[in-house]
Amino acid sequence: MVGSSETGKESWRGRYYRLEEVQKHNNSQSTWIIIHNRIYDVTKFLDEHPGGEEVLREQAGGDATENFEDVGHSTDARTLSESFIIGELHPDDRSKLQKPAETLITTVQSTSSSWSNWVIPAIAAIIVALMYRSYMSE
Repeated sequence: MVGSSETGKESWRGRYYRLEEVQKHNNSQSTWIIIHNRIYDVTKFLDEHPGGEEVLREQAGGDATENFEDVGHSTDARTLSESFIIGELHPDDRSKLQKPAETLITTVQSTSSSWSNWVIPAIAAIIVALMYRSYMSE
C-alpha cells in the first residue's frame, strides 16, 4: 500500500507546464499557482483555504512562493499542499520568475573624512553662540 501511494503521490514528476499556460489559470473556475517552481491546482481548495479564497485568487496564474513562505505555513499545511501539485514549471521559464532582490535600506558611500562629521556642526554651534552673545550684549 505504501509503495502504491508513493507512485501515485508523485505522478506529477516530469510533467512540465510553460509559464504562459499557468498564467491562463487565473480565475475561480481554474486557479493555478506556482510555489518553488511547482504548479498547484488549488481550484477545489479555494473554499477551504483558512486564509480565505481571496488570498489564493490574488496569486492565481503566478508565483506565490514569497507569499507562501512569508505566512509561515505549518507542516500540516505543507503536507496538504503536496496533494494539489500537478506538475513543474518548465526549466526555460524559471528565470522569468526570479525577481531582483529588493533593497529596503539604501546606503550612501561616504567620501568625506570623519573630521567633517563633527567640524561642520561645531562651526555652526560657534556661529550661533556668537550671534546669541551679540544679541544679548545689545
